[in-house]
This record gives sequence, structure tokens and C-alpha cells, in this order.
Amino acid sequence: MHRGNDGSMNWNGLEIPDNPYFYDEDVVIYNADCREILPRLLDKSIDLVLTDPPYNLSSYSTGNMELSWRKTINNDLAEWDLNSFEPAEWLSDFMRVLKPTGNIFAFTSYNLMGKWHEVFDPAFDTFQYMVWHKTNPVPKIRRAGFLNSCELIICVWDKGHTWNFTNQKEMHNFIQSPICMGNERVKNPVHPTQKPLKVLEHIIKLASDEGDTVLDPFLGSGTTAVASKLLNRKCIGIEISEKYCEIAVKRLSQQVMKLNIKEQPDA
Repeated sequence: MHRGNDGSMNWNGLEIPDNPYFYDEDVVIYNADCREILPRLLDKSIDLVLTDPPYNLSSYSTGNMELSWRKTINNDLAEWDLNSFEPAEWLSDFMRVLKPTGNIFAFTSYNLMGKWHEVFDPAFDTFQYMVWHKTNPVPKIRRAGFLNSCELIICVWDKGHTWNFTNQKEMHNFIQSPICMGNERVKNPVHPTQKPLKVLEHIIKLASDEGDTVLDPFLGSGTTAVASKLLNRKCIGIEISEKYCEIAVKRLSQQVMKLNIKEQPDA
């Protein structure tokens, strides 16, 4: 691994900031504020930005619901959701690092969709959205409104962007999947907005090619990195919380073990 005098290192032919929390041949993770790392990434070096930034929904939360007949319904969000997220603050860096053939997919919520559209629609040729339908959303015990069974994903690109599909059935802007359950769910520490591998794998297959580089500046528990590795993509992940960086590395190592087992020849 070549290290430059300017505090950078060469990783898969890219000059990236030195001193990552973790790296291997496919994934590099920084334990830092992404606003410190993003400006140091090279222009036109990223094929896909796939990320899940804060939704700023904390002010709408009614808090956890304690019930005698079932486990607590968790309505609380993490402390980082209290920090204001403004899509306009990310436009210039996303545009700078993205290749002309690149795509941006970002999870969001109803309260921020308008802000994303206001800023990103004029800057790109196309602004669309996807809907992730959760088949097992948190129940509404009081039946006072709709179940929160859908999440929005903004989709942005220019003409000539990478786009992989073989038939019209694959082109629905709708994907259905349960929220993370069972062994996939990170339990210690719990990540309140962990996304399923199935959803991220669908997006990565659609919007990038094998060998491409995926950027997730809000890596969380590492799902984007794991999905990228599974699909033979490279991934640069940035996560401000060390405990989630630790979880991401653990998940990657577990995935490598599974891949190695699968690749073992039959006796």
C-alpha cells in the first residue's frame, strides 16, 4: 500500500485519505465526520453514492411505548437524528466526486423529500424516487394513522449513467422487503435505522457495475459495505460513531468467512 507525503494512500488506484479505521482490498472505512473526509476524495472517483443520512424525524417521535403483553415498541431515534440535515450542504461534494456515469441513491423521509428535490433536481438531468415497502412495519397500537410501512429513496443521475436491467419488470420504482430480522439484525449495539441487505443489493446491481466504487458517507452498521463486497464492488464508507465502525468491520469479517466457505471445492 503506497502512502504519499500529503497524507494520502493509494487504494485500488485511487488516492484516498490516510489512516482509515479499516481497509482491505475491497472496503475502506473511516471513523470520522464525513465532512472532513469527503473534500479529500478525488474528483470523478465514485461510481455510486448510496447512503442513509439522518431523516430529522426526532421532533415527531412520541417516544417508546411500554406494553405489558409484548416487548417495547421503539419509537426513539438516535441522538444523531437531532442534528439538522440539509441536502443543500452535500450537493457540491456529491457532484464533485461522482463520475459522469454515476448515480446517487439516498434514503430519506417525507419531511426532507422536498428539500432534496429543490436542490438536486436542477443540478442533474434526472431526479426520481423509489419506495421501499416494509412488509413488517412497527404496529400502530392506537390505530391513529397509517402504518409507517414505506421509506423513500431519492434517485439522481445524468444522461449516460450506469443502468443495468433486462426487462421492464425490473424497472419498478418499488421494492418490497421486511425490515432487518433474525441473524441479519445488529443487536449490540442496535442500529435504529439498519437497512436490509436485499434492498441495498438491488440498488447496487441496478446502478453500478462489478469493480465500481460505491461511497457511503453515513455508513452506520456497514450494510452498504457488506452488500458491495458481496457483489464485487469496492466501497468507501465513512461513519462518525466508532461503535458502528466496529460493528461494520465485524460484519465484513463474518461475510468474508461465509464467502470463503462457499468457495471451498467439494471434497
